[in-house]
Amino acid sequence: MTKIAVLFPGQGSQAIGMGQELFESHQEATHIFEAADKALGEPFTNKIFNGEEDELKQTANAQPALVTVGVAIWSVLKAKGLTPDFLAGHSLGEYSALVAAGTMSFEDAVKAVRARGTYMEQAVPNGQGAMAAILGLGREELVQVTKQATEEAGVVEPANFNCPGQIVISGSAEGVERAIELAREAGARRALPLNVSGPFHSSLMKPAALNMRDVLQTIELSEQQTPVIANVTAKPADDVRDLLEKQIYSPVLWEDTISYLVDQGVDTFIEAGPGKVLSGLVKKVSRRATVLPVYDNDTLEAALQVVEEAKS
Repeated sequence: MTKIAVLFPGQGSQAIGMGQELFESHQEATHIFEAADKALGEPFTNKIFNGEEDELKQTANAQPALVTVGVAIWSVLKAKGLTPDFLAGHSLGEYSALVAAGTMSFEDAVKAVRARGTYMEQAVPNGQGAMAAILGLGREELVQVTKQATEEAGVVEPANFNCPGQIVISGSAEGVERAIELAREAGARRALPLNVSGPFHSSLMKPAALNMRDVLQTIELSEQQTPVIANVTAKPADDVRDLLEKQIYSPVLWEDTISYLVDQGVDTFIEAGPGKVLSGLVKKVSRRATVLPVYDNDTLEAALQVVEEAKS
């Protein structure tokens, strides 16, 4: 019997116009966008559909925008009768997963990630932090690289264990620069600086996590209706507030999350969000997995058809 996990992407997947087709053709999606406008007290939907790319890319806008689109897609999937066995989100996407699980209201989530994005932007002055993708090095080798670079140049740590051979590092600009040099010397296939505004998922984000602790205390949490796999542990989320706080400065164990889901018998992964980044990562962890990105009407119908056929 087929088992399904719905996945929600994180920052970097945003694009002007994302979710607009579903907004225009599905009442459930329309309601979510309208709720975002109300919760944030601004015409936020217009920013997502017709705004400037640079403005949408700002962390304090990108985060609530992606949660809005992810939850809007989820609300349509749910209305069409989809009942997943598990949920997970990459970094910021964990908030969308918690909304889908019934743990957190959408309004609380979208306001929380607006604060999260603001605190993350404030934690490290622009230009002082950096991130880079390292391709073709194993975990242990990369951990050694980051330790040496930290000693020689400045803080740098693994930030995202995305899939075999793709790990993102994060830290001070000098530390990341040195780690890129050392990774290349150690045999990395590629080492690419990322266009981000801060050193996300590194210990330099602890001030943001401290600020988020107060925000998370104000949010009412309910029991999960569907298990959410946490970034920090790659296991079902138990103490949600603690995990969301730690998540800001801890590595995202995405490869481990997908491996855990595969071990639980999940064979079908639906990516609810713009683009296909997570679908690509899933395939690198499990070639046999069925991956179904959903971001417009065509991909929605295609995914529902595959799920229906798998059931019959």
